[in-house]
Amino acid sequence: MARYKHPSRKKRLIKEKSHTKWAPFWTVPKKYGTGRRIHPGRHTTVKRSWRRNRTKA
Repeated sequence: MARYKHPSRKKRLIKEKSHTKWAPFWTVPKKYGTGRRIHPGRHTTVKRSWRRNRTKA
């Protein structure tokens, strides 16, 4: 990748970086109720890994 990144490419990379994170912890009781204990990564819609998925940025 280039040493100096164009601002539009940086914006795309920042968005891709956020797709590697879990959902926030407070979304679990909001979605399932206070009784259920579920890992927040389970209901993250888009998850990306540097090993599995390539980016087009």
